[in-house]
Amino acid sequence: MAQPLRVGVVGVGHLGSRHAQIYASMPGVRLAAVCDIDAKRARAVARTVGCRVVPDALDLDGQVDAVSLAVPTSLHAKLGLSLLRRGVHLLIEKPIATTLAEADALIREARHRRVILQVGHVERFNAAIREAQRYLTHPRFIEVHRLSPYPFRGTDVSVILDVMIHDLDLILLLVRARVSRIDAVGVPVLSRSEDIANARVQFAGGCIANLTASRISDEPTRRIRVFQEDSYLSIDYKAQTVELATKRGRAIRRVHLPVNQRPPLQDELSAFVRAVRTGSRPLVTGEEGRAALALALRIERAMRLTRHRRHG
Repeated sequence: MAQPLRVGVVGVGHLGSRHAQIYASMPGVRLAAVCDIDAKRARAVARTVGCRVVPDALDLDGQVDAVSLAVPTSLHAKLGLSLLRRGVHLLIEKPIATTLAEADALIREARHRRVILQVGHVERFNAAIREAQRYLTHPRFIEVHRLSPYPFRGTDVSVILDVMIHDLDLILLLVRARVSRIDAVGVPVLSRSEDIANARVQFAGGCIANLTASRISDEPTRRIRVFQEDSYLSIDYKAQTVELATKRGRAIRRVHLPVNQRPPLQDELSAFVRAVRTGSRPLVTGEEGRAALALALRIERAMRLTRHRRHG
């Protein structure tokens, strides 16, 4: 039998601890170690999943084949490049980095070292999205609402990079056309950067996506609706449900599509492990992570330009 894949997790906060738990229970995988700047938290997670703690990410050198990197976005490039240079396969949480230059450096290094670089756009693995894709032909209008309570984490970046980027990755996947125009507004409320934002993205060919993202809402909402000729789909990311509405003569027929509901994060990590073992292309490549980041940064610029004009 093949040797277990040795995996480490760097950053075991809210999301990274879930990575550790999933790896620890995954057949054919050995969770070798976890690492976090908060030593007490790292020890607590390690006790729960039954692995070692290392004080520094570079201490993983020679002890792991692959790593999940779930640290603040501002550290993605520094730590990611250090791990890639040691030939470690890397699953890097979204967004891939804070700048396109950093994203390009990560992509180049992974290519040079011939290792897997996967970006953690977890909604790609949502069973509802996968089911809906079977019915999407030519989207004409996309409406997205992603609202959540204040997280007290991830606020080193705006709500665009923290929250909306999930949906930006998806609309790029669904539309597959050049972005021709962006209008955006947003305001900081509890953070120094924007906590609520709305963006209108127009694509060559006419499709328009209207996205609202908030991390200061009372009730969590994660929903996307895609309108095309003679039909539309309403997808609830959280509940993993899909409703398809189609025109039948002078009536609208609505059906709930069957969805084989699964934990998206578990499928994401399984896909990463599979890509590492087989050397196959990951479902979300570094280049795709860069494309989502590029669109997010364009929206941020448009948003801040709008604010400057209003207050100028």
